[in-house]
Amino acid sequence: MSDARRRLLGGLSPAAFLARHWQKEALRVTGALPGFRGPLDARALRTLAMRDDVESRLVVREGAAWTLRHGPLRAADFRALPPRGWTLLVQGVNLHDRDCDDLLRRFAFVPYARLDDVMASYAVPGGGVGPHLDNYDVFLLQGFGRRRWRYGRQDDARFRPGLPLRILRRFAPAQDHVFGPGDLLYLPPEWAHDGVALEPCTTYSIGFRAATAQELGTAFLDFLRDDLDLDGRYADPGLRPTSAPARIPDAMVKRVAALLAAIRWDRATVARFLGRTLSEPKAIVVFDPPDAPLRPAAFRARIARCGVRLDARTLMLYDDRAFHVNGESAARNPGDVALERLADDRALAPAASATLPRAQVARLHRWYLDGYLVPDA
Repeated sequence: MSDARRRLLGGLSPAAFLARHWQKEALRVTGALPGFRGPLDARALRTLAMRDDVESRLVVREGAAWTLRHGPLRAADFRALPPRGWTLLVQGVNLHDRDCDDLLRRFAFVPYARLDDVMASYAVPGGGVGPHLDNYDVFLLQGFGRRRWRYGRQDDARFRPGLPLRILRRFAPAQDHVFGPGDLLYLPPEWAHDGVALEPCTTYSIGFRAATAQELGTAFLDFLRDDLDLDGRYADPGLRPTSAPARIPDAMVKRVAALLAAIRWDRATVARFLGRTLSEPKAIVVFDPPDAPLRPAAFRARIARCGVRLDARTLMLYDDRAFHVNGESAARNPGDVALERLADDRALAPAASATLPRAQVARLHRWYLDGYLVPDA
């Protein structure tokens, strides 16, 4: 394991971090990334926030009043801002900036099925979003400037009414520290925290997915519905006259229960559901096919010379049975080790690309035509 990985986690190995801190205890690391100031400045974040394919929010606090505006934002929105007390938050910056995507991959000791995205925030002095709770794990990495973080476990999860943000009614932090460039804070789910900018600064939040049981159940039922193919039709050939026509007959309930009993699922069904669901891009993501697509033979020669990499927006996962790419599943074949490497490393070197069987190159070419991957430069 590299010294950089240990430094990122305060001298801990990933295994030790996961055992001691993951979903258990906060971790503060001074100098986790020495010299880090972040790949995006205020201007770059403003530019992203004005795009309609980027999720963004602008939070302004003036005294006890909070306002929240969702993007896409306009230049006039920024000209109207006060000199203090505001924060710009831009979601999914890893989808639009290669360095931000590289930052996300530093945390690949956690499965990609759990990694979500990188949110970048820019705040002026006094800027923040108030004391709040997140229902997921998060690493908060300080870019340029300084931010004061107060945080701790919180028993009272009630929020202040009448505000556009979920700000805690009561906040009793146990820790209070100033973070500078390259400092890192890991917080487990539902740890209360409040970050306030002491000077113009950026913070990068590496977040993780944590769906509720209700969300998973609803999504699974939708998945089953899409794949459902039940035979037969409701019938009651032995129906007798009734004196209570508004009453649902017990025999009808029994027959429908028998029809629905044909719905089955097993571990393979659940694995297929997870692969498709967890690799499904967010609704705001749009893939762009190549303007002048290479034909199969030219594509094969190009990746053999340059290698191939996944588009930053592509989500590629795999299990024992299939590869799952952007919500689509493709069966695994013997010898698909190189495609595992593509999913894990997000790229294949020229040497590995040059030895791919024709069937795998054909599969990569289809994904290339969909905009899911590109030959490396």
